[in-house]
Order: sequence, then C-alpha cells, then structure tokens
Amino acid sequence: MAEQDHNPPPPLFDMDATATFMDVRDPRYAYMFGFLQADGHLSSGRGRKGRLTVELSVRDIEILREFQRLTPYRSTIGERTRSTNFASAHHSAIWMLYALEARTILNDIGLPYGPKSARITPPRVEFSRRDYLRGIIDADGSVGYTGQDLPFLSLTTASTAVGAYLCHYAKKVTGAQRQIKRNERDGVYNIVYVKEAAVELVAHLYYPGCLALERKRASAASLAAWQRPAGMKFRPPGRRWKPSEDRVLLRLGDPSRAAIELDRSESSCAVRLWRLNTGLVALPPDEGENPDES
Repeated sequence: MAEQDHNPPPPLFDMDATATFMDVRDPRYAYMFGFLQADGHLSSGRGRKGRLTVELSVRDIEILREFQRLTPYRSTIGERTRSTNFASAHHSAIWMLYALEARTILNDIGLPYGPKSARITPPRVEFSRRDYLRGIIDADGSVGYTGQDLPFLSLTTASTAVGAYLCHYAKKVTGAQRQIKRNERDGVYNIVYVKEAAVELVAHLYYPGCLALERKRASAASLAAWQRPAGMKFRPPGRRWKPSEDRVLLRLGDPSRAAIELDRSESSCAVRLWRLNTGLVALPPDEGENPDES
C-alpha cells in the first residue's frame, strides 16, 4: 500500500515563539533527540538531498505529530501497510523531514548519517538529561512488569556510550549500580532495573506533564502502585570497595572483625577477602601511592 499523507504540513514555525529548534536544553527537544537517535534514520543524497525518517507503529502516531509540531521546517506524516517478519499486515506511520538545515543541526548535535546504532552518544552540548534518556527508553526500552509481577525498566542498545550513560545516571538517581556487558548472541547491551530501583527511576524519568509515548506513560504510572510483598528480602544497592577498605580487610584478615569496622556484612567481607587472596581482584596500592580515593 502506498504511503499516504493524512495531514497537511504545519505552518512554518508553528511552535513556541521562544523555542529554538533542537535546543536540547529544552526538555521537549532533549526527549525528541533521544528518540530520533534510537528510532530515526538520517540519510544523505547528492547535493542537498537527503532526509530524516522515523517509522513507528501507527498506534504511536501522536508522538510523530508532536515532533512535527516542534519542527519549524516542512515535513510530512504518512501511513503504510506492509508485510514484516512479525505480521503479515503491519500498519505503520512515517514522519519524513527533508530540510538540509534541520538535518545539519541534528547531525552536529550527534545524530549520525547512515547506520548508527553503535555510534550514537549523548549530545555533544549541554542537554536535559532525564528527558534525553526518556526518549531513548521510549524508542529502545521497555517499562512494565515482569512475569513474576515485578516492576522493571530495561534498555537494549548497541551503543557503549548510551548504555554507560544510563548506568551512570541511574546510579545517581537510585543508587543501583550496573556494569554493562555485551551479550554473546547479538553483541548488544541489555540493561535492566527491577523492583525499587525501577520504580524510582521510572518516576524520575516520567514526571507529570513530560513528553512521552502514551503507552509508556501509562506503564510508568502503573509502576507507582507497586509495593514490595511481605517477606521479600530487600537487598540495598551495591557499594564499591575502596582501596582503604581493602587494606583494612587485609590487615585484619578476619571478615567478622572487618564487618564491624567497615560497616559491611560479614559475607561481603568474606567474599572480598577471598577474591583479594586468590588474585581475582588486584591488591590495593600502598597507602601513600593512592590516597583514596577513587
């Protein structure tokens, strides 16, 4: 089925008079840029030719209309139905933007031309961080409940920079620490937060009035009602070992005594001491070599 333009392009500069296109300090543009990095495709052609394309399920057409409203250049939204690996008749909506000036702005901030999944990075300028990450999550992540009825937020990305940035940011918000590692099957990162960490991070990213996919917004709102079931043990976020703590542990050589002095669990001290003694982790430098402390 041929693409159809179901709504005329908006009037030029149909947006807030004070807004500057793709000023990613603006929460709306930060979100939009994150979404475009994950789900958009920037292609070039001869001369000034080229376009930005975003294709989504037609159920998400409203977010494309919002992108169109925020863009002070001519663009179109069409629909098409085609066969895919997942459905014999997939109905999608497509937003297309051709303006060279708009494409140049997007490229300068960090949206590459051509294949990009492993090359994208957070914007190269000051930006609204939680809104950018919400755009990434809306496009390439999931929010909801696991099969065990536990709240979760996850992101699948091929970009080391984006995966590491989410982990860095989420640790500041929730205290939960994640170490990213590519999976062996397809070489991408699968980053997951569950339980309280997921609830806290989702509440932070999907704040009232923010720009978001409606279905993700609804899922985010449902997580707020979750409460830890009675009897489910709580495991606080991990705490990195400092060189000074390693030195205390080695000096005492006793997990039970070290647990009291370091305010850690005895089991944690026992495992750390075993790792130090077996060479699984490096011994700390002498105290004068690296004063604490990283």
